[in-house]
Amino acid sequence: MFEEELELEKKSSSWGPLILVIVFVGCIVGGIGYYVFELKKGLSEADATAIVERILKANPPHVAFRSGKVEASGAEQPKDPHYKVFEKAGFVTVKDVNSSTNVVTVTDAGEKAFAGISGFTKKKNADDTVTYEMPLASRKLVKIDSVTINRPGDATVVYEWQWVPNQIGDLFDLNGDNLKPYSTWERQKLIDKYGADFYHSATKKETLNLTKGDNGWEIKPL
Repeated sequence: MFEEELELEKKSSSWGPLILVIVFVGCIVGGIGYYVFELKKGLSEADATAIVERILKANPPHVAFRSGKVEASGAEQPKDPHYKVFEKAGFVTVKDVNSSTNVVTVTDAGEKAFAGISGFTKKKNADDTVTYEMPLASRKLVKIDSVTINRPGDATVVYEWQWVPNQIGDLFDLNGDNLKPYSTWERQKLIDKYGADFYHSATKKETLNLTKGDNGWEIKPL
């Protein structure tokens, strides 16, 4: 009886390493299968398009100014060139009071033009001035050039987009005739603070690196 139990124990122990090998090989095969599945599953062009369009819609360039008795502040200077842009277009009149103060009045043409801009806002301030703020342009996706899955959960999207300026954005186009007479200082100020850009330039190509997290595909952190 003892000899039979010993023999049975030997046979059982001999299966142990084999089972471990089978489990190990199964894990490897399963991992490879998952890797291949994720590569094939990847990121569809439709999903890539939705992600890129969401990014392009975020933070559109905008411009803001105040009407009324506008005095110098940390946020805005009444002598800054964006007032000159609006005055030249016939949308405001500007009366010079002193070196740090202007009286700005929005014309009827200005009120009508601003009201026609999607996203335009108008707010009265504590100092009796009124802040006018509006977007200048939107970004439009032209096409997705490529979607590359580098490895599971890691993708690269190459796409092209272009500006679509509105009526006010056209006034702040750096290549437009409207801004050509402006000095280098004025143009730089318009770029830095008031949304001026090359709104009628050629399409732009950009690369987007994505990673797949718990909530789906998202921009890969730097």
